[in-house]
Parts: sequence; structure tokens; C-alpha cells
Amino acid sequence: MSVLTQPPAALMAWARSEIGDCATPVDVSHPRAGSRVWGLPRPDGTVRAYLKVSPRPVPYEREVFALRHAVPALGALRAPQLIASLPQDLALLLSPVDGRPLRQLTLRRAEEAAAHRQAGRLLALLHAAGEPTGPRRREAEDAVAVVADGAERHIAAAGERLGPAERDLVRTCAARLAHLPPLPMAFLHGDAWPRNLLWNGTTAAWIDFERARCGAAVQDFVLLACSVWPTRPDLRTALLTGYGRQLTPDEEIALMCLSAVDAAGCLAWGPDHDDPQVTARGRRTLDRMLREGHRRPRG
Repeated sequence: MSVLTQPPAALMAWARSEIGDCATPVDVSHPRAGSRVWGLPRPDGTVRAYLKVSPRPVPYEREVFALRHAVPALGALRAPQLIASLPQDLALLLSPVDGRPLRQLTLRRAEEAAAHRQAGRLLALLHAAGEPTGPRRREAEDAVAVVADGAERHIAAAGERLGPAERDLVRTCAARLAHLPPLPMAFLHGDAWPRNLLWNGTTAAWIDFERARCGAAVQDFVLLACSVWPTRPDLRTALLTGYGRQLTPDEEIALMCLSAVDAAGCLAWGPDHDDPQVTARGRRTLDRMLREGHRRPRG
């Protein structure tokens, strides 16, 4: 949880001017650097709104754009709605959404599959929310190439955390990404995995759109492919059933290659930022891919 446990007085004054009086804010920040989120309770303890302060301008701008132009396609019960924003403080007021993060729940397999089917349907709606135009179309068209171009930077930053075989694998995958044909484009959630998927027993919802952007649709499945799907292929089936289509052969290659580059990024970033979960994700992905070397894409 963030060291800052109460929002600044000026921000609370702004929040109260937008939603009315509320009880003492409750810090609900993620346990990572830069996360600053507070629940603003009613007198009865239920949350009236969330106050979120973005760590930097780019995540703030991405989230505001997503909440204004794409997220409404999901519906009020399936994602937060933007109540107000304060650009000079990178602050957002968001409506509450019922449910708890899926990663915090212990569910029967059938119920977990139901949550993932709904999650897939919501991603399909988000992905189709507006045709990318102008700079956002260029961003979408270049998205996979940008990932490929960043592979060497991750390899250098990871240093000895990557062995020779792992560096070779990441470079091979980056080269394959650079030569793939155009992939289906979409408006991405950008951080789609169980931490940001809420479930209330009947209804799924996505939260946290600060990494939302235009890109290749398959990019929104990388975190799931690196965390959940290797041990739960039934949840991959459920999510893609809800999504309404299977991945194309080129998208399958892209998903494998993007996962390798993501793993290198995890091993570059995780240890330096004391994030064992990110580090473990990268290590598991590379270990699995090397074990499945016969499936490794060739350049």
C-alpha cells in the first residue's frame, strides 16, 4: 500500500465539490510504487466514488481518453464511469463497480470460467469501441514493431538475469514479430489480467484503464498468456469463447513472441523495483518456453 494514506486537502475539497460530503477516505492503492487510490465512503460505509491520482501525465491521459471514448461501451455495471477529472493534479473521480478482483477470490472452476467468458465478451466490446484514426491508427499499426524494437533494451537491462539461451529466444521472437503481417487492431485495455477483473458472483467488470491504448488486439492477451493460461487452458477457452473468435495463426505466433519479450521486460524491471510477482512471471514464461523449444518460432 502507498505510504501516502490520505489525499491532499485540496484534492478532497475538489472531490467534495463534485460528489458532496463523504466520510474519511480509505486508502485502496495497489501495493506498488506510484499507486494512489482512495475510496470515498458514504456515512453508511459504502463507497460513493474513488479518487485516483495518476503517477504521470501519460497514464492519466490514457485513462481519461479511455473512460470518455471507449469504456462506456461496456456499460455502467461493467467498468468505472468518469465522474470528473482534474488535469493539473492528474486526478480522477470514478464511480464504484461491484465486485472483488478475481485474483483475491477462491471460486469453483465453473464459476471462474463464467467470469472469464464475461471478461472476454467485455474485451470484445472494448476492442471494437471506435475505429483508430489519425495518430491512434499509427499507434495501433506500429504497436507490435515497437515491442520488437524494445527487446534489446530489455535484454541489456536484465543483464545476467537472462542466460544465453534466453537471450537467443527473446531475440528470435523479436525478429519474428518484426516480420509478421498486419494484425487485427483494437482499442486495448492494456493491463487485462485477474488483478483488474472484478467479479461479484454473477457479473464481471474491468477496472484500471491507465494503460489503455490502440494496438494489436492480441496484445491484450499477453498477461493472461503469461500468468493464467499455461496452467488453466480451460480459462483461455472460456475467455476466447466470450471474445467471440479464436486467435488467427499469425496472432498465435505474435502471442508467443510477445510473451517472450514481456518476460525479458519482467526480468529487467521486476528485481530493480522489488516486484517479485513481475519477476516470477518473467521467469516462469521463459522457463516454459525453453521447455517447449520445439514450438519456438523461427525467424
